[in-house]
Amino acid sequence: MQKMANEEVRNIVIVATAIFLIAPAFILAYIFIYNRRKKANIEEKEKMKLTFDTEIIKTHLEVQEQTMQTIGADLHDNIGQLLSLTSLTLNSIELDNHTKAQQKIEAAIDLTVRSIKEMRQLGKLLQGDQLVVMGLSEAIRHQITWVEKSGKYQVSYVEDGEIPAANNPDKDLIIFRILQEILNNIIKHAAATQINIKLEYLNKQLQLEIVDNGIGFNAENLPFAKRGMGLQNIHKRAAIIGGEAAIKSTEGEGARATIFIPYP
Repeated sequence: MQKMANEEVRNIVIVATAIFLIAPAFILAYIFIYNRRKKANIEEKEKMKLTFDTEIIKTHLEVQEQTMQTIGADLHDNIGQLLSLTSLTLNSIELDNHTKAQQKIEAAIDLTVRSIKEMRQLGKLLQGDQLVVMGLSEAIRHQITWVEKSGKYQVSYVEDGEIPAANNPDKDLIIFRILQEILNNIIKHAAATQINIKLEYLNKQLQLEIVDNGIGFNAENLPFAKRGMGLQNIHKRAAIIGGEAAIKSTEGEGARATIFIPYP
């Protein structure tokens, strides 16, 4: 009986000793795994932040490049023509004919005033980033103004829901660049005459929809280069700010691009 009791005590001591020896190993293993996961999580967050910051810088540069291209085209096609007409009008004035001279002077003044207005518009366009800071809606309206100036497109713009006053400039910039990219694709490839843009805010989500009545396309038949530089870029930019993009099109029936973004 005494022997059995001693055996049980010895077994208990062995088990307890094993537990005391193994427990620290488990604790150390747990701490090691926890620290490794924590480090991996921190590295992943830093990588995501770096990717986001890189995309923001890239988007800033692209918006500036787009702005300069628009300004260059407008200086050549619009303001240049206005100033040329002003010069021709002034050079054609005959001082001997007072009535006609007065009419031409008034016409030259009108052309000069229109040129000044156009220059002021260009001045606002130079502040492209500032337009986005002022609000996404304001930036979209300015972009629509420049699209309409070509005279080739009828553009409708509708807002639905109250967009929060506390906006997110980084998100606004990327959304604005997505809009620019889609409009550029419509202008270059769609042969459209009507563009409908809708900005809707509902349940803490911003939805931007762009519809055109162009020739449409079949995404599977697009050359890989166009697919990579166009559609995938739009999806990538939407994803980087926590959103998604849906692009639907049928050949001969135009296209619809819808961007869903958590906001602000």
